[in-house]
Amino acid sequence: MFETISEIDLRSWEGQQNPDLPFEALIEDGRVLFFPHLAFDILEGEKKFLSPDWSDGKSKNISIRGPIAKIQGAQGSCEDLILLTNLVTRFRTLASCLVDQLFPAYRGKLQEGFTSYRPARVETRVTSWRKDDTRLHIDSFPSNPTGGLRLLRVFSNIHPGDLPRTWRVGEPFKDYAKKFLPNTRPLFPGQATALSLLGLTKSRRTEYDHLMGQLHDLGKQDLDYQSRSPQIRFDFPPGSTWVVFSDQVLHAVMAGQFMLEQTFYLKPQDLLDPSKGPLSVLENLTGRRELA
Repeated sequence: MFETISEIDLRSWEGQQNPDLPFEALIEDGRVLFFPHLAFDILEGEKKFLSPDWSDGKSKNISIRGPIAKIQGAQGSCEDLILLTNLVTRFRTLASCLVDQLFPAYRGKLQEGFTSYRPARVETRVTSWRKDDTRLHIDSFPSNPTGGLRLLRVFSNIHPGDLPRTWRVGEPFKDYAKKFLPNTRPLFPGQATALSLLGLTKSRRTEYDHLMGQLHDLGKQDLDYQSRSPQIRFDFPPGSTWVVFSDQVLHAVMAGQFMLEQTFYLKPQDLLDPSKGPLSVLENLTGRRELA
């Protein structure tokens, strides 16, 4: 069985470098860096936010983005929303500190994305198959093309009891891509321009985005693959944190409630080894260059 979870005994958000093997090398290999003793502390006045009632019921997540940090997807009084914003912003600060120390090769190159709080119970969420995150998938967002940017994500389970965040983690990205690439189709002439003009994408979709979106959908559609493909099941307990390139690691979220997540973007050329990123893998498998 392929190796997926790398357990690291880290207890401070200030992080540490690995003198034996750079953490960049581990995570670029498709590992999930698991910190079982790295907890995000909920302050006494914030414990009331450990309830799904703070969601506005329209959005999957409560989130902030950018320096203004206006909170989205939440409901409550102005005072409560300020406190909730402070909680999410504090996690963003600690997550940024963590990756800055863990990955010195990425220092100054990571761009902050969304910071999300997920208060809903995974098992009770009803959605379409395409948005069903209980199915193995790589992260790809059809309306928000990345053009090859890596998706580095920091997760922390803040459940107040003993409920783990249960994941299934699948086979290496290259093996997954080999299975489904034959069923993909290229962008047809003018398609990317039309999608942008119609407002269906926030930026121009590249061939890379088009392939990744199809790989995301083809894997989720294939129920035989979902049940029979190489995979492991892993529980991330409350008080733990994990870091992963979610555009590379096949994952499915099976159970859990109350989680914080921070996304960072990284240019593929800024990897320690760019040849291991999905963009390079797809270019080599398809024999096509400049997919992004």
